[in-house]
Amino acid sequence: MLTGVVAAVLALTACKKQNAYVPPPPTEVGVAKPVQQAVTPYLELTGNAAAFNLVDLNARVEGFLQEIDYQDGAMAKRGDTLFVIEPVPYQSKLQQAQATLDGAKAALVQSDAELTRQATLLRQNVSAQNTYDQGLAKRDADKANVANQEAGVTIAAINYGYTRVTAPFDGLVTNHLISAGELVGVTGPTKLATIVQLDPIYVTFNVAEQDVLRIKAAIAARGLKEVDLAKIPVEVGLMTEQAYPHKGVMNYTAPTLDPATGTLFARGLLQNPDHALLPGMFVRLRIPMAIQQTQSLLVPDQVLGTDQAGRYLLVLGKDNTIEQRTVTTGALVGTLRVVATGLQPDDQVVISGLQRAIPGEKVTPQVATISASKS
Repeated sequence: MLTGVVAAVLALTACKKQNAYVPPPPTEVGVAKPVQQAVTPYLELTGNAAAFNLVDLNARVEGFLQEIDYQDGAMAKRGDTLFVIEPVPYQSKLQQAQATLDGAKAALVQSDAELTRQATLLRQNVSAQNTYDQGLAKRDADKANVANQEAGVTIAAINYGYTRVTAPFDGLVTNHLISAGELVGVTGPTKLATIVQLDPIYVTFNVAEQDVLRIKAAIAARGLKEVDLAKIPVEVGLMTEQAYPHKGVMNYTAPTLDPATGTLFARGLLQNPDHALLPGMFVRLRIPMAIQQTQSLLVPDQVLGTDQAGRYLLVLGKDNTIEQRTVTTGALVGTLRVVATGLQPDDQVVISGLQRAIPGEKVTPQVATISASKS
C-alpha cells in the first residue's frame, strides 16, 4: 500500500513542467533621423536692456518748489515743464540786471559822444591831449561795463530759466521725490525725479575673445568694415518669449578687450515703440555669423541630455542597442537644436521613451519623423 502511494507521488512530480525565467521583451522607443535643414549660424549671447537716455532732473537754483506739472510715470515730450521753482525772485533779478545794462549803455552813448567831441577839439588845437585821453579811458570803461552787465543779464536769464525744470527729451518720468512747498537747491542740486527714454533702447552684452575673432571673420566675409556696425543685425528675445522677436542692429563695440575678463563690451540698438523692453531686463540675443545659410542637422531640443562630458544624444546602434553619443550643439531654431558635431545624417536618434532607453540595452525601435522648424 505504501509503495503504491510513493509511486503515485513520483508520477505526479514527473508530470510538472520545469519553471524557467523568461526575459521581458525589449522596451519600445521612438527613433527618427535628424532633420537636415538650411540654417543661418548664429552667435548666441545673453545681456541686459539699457536705457537710450536716462537723466536725473535736478533743481539747480534755490527756492521753494511751487508746482509739479506731471503725473508720476507719465510720458513727457521734450521741452515740457515738469517742475516750477518759485520764479518771482529770479524774474526780479533778471529785470534788475536788464535795467543796470540799460543804464550802462546810456553811459556808453554819452562817453562815446564826449570822446568824439574831444577828438574834434584836439584836431583844432582847442583841447589838450590829456583831456582826450581821459575821454578815451572813460569811453573804454563804459564799454567794458556794458559787456559786464550783458553777462550779468545772461546769468540772471539762465537762473530764471532754471526755475522751470523741463524734459530734455521724450521719455517717461518717474515718481517725484520732493513735494510741492519744500525748499530745494540750498546746498547744491536737489534730485526731483528721473526721466527715461525707452524708444529706442540699447541691449548691452559682453563677447568672449574667441567669439570676437569669429565676428571679425564674419564681418570680413561680408565685405564690411568695422565701422559698418549698423549693417550687422541683432535679434533679441525675453526669457518668456519664443525665438527672437525684437530686431535691431549693432551700435557700438569697445575698442579694447577687458584684460580681467577677456571679453569685449558691445551694444545693440532696437526700436521699442511698445516699451516691451525695459532697462535692466535680462535678454537673449543672437548675431548672424555668415552671409549664407549652411546645411545643418537638427533634433528636438528636449531630447538632448547633459552630463559631465557635456551634451549628449541617445542613438540607436548595432543590434538595436542604445548608444550614448556626445555631441556639440549650435543655435536653437524654433523647437529644434542644431547639432554641430557628433551626429550623422543616417543616425537614428531616440526622441520618445527616453526614460526607458538605457545605454547598452536593446530596444524595439518605432520609426518616427522630426518636423522641420522655422527660425
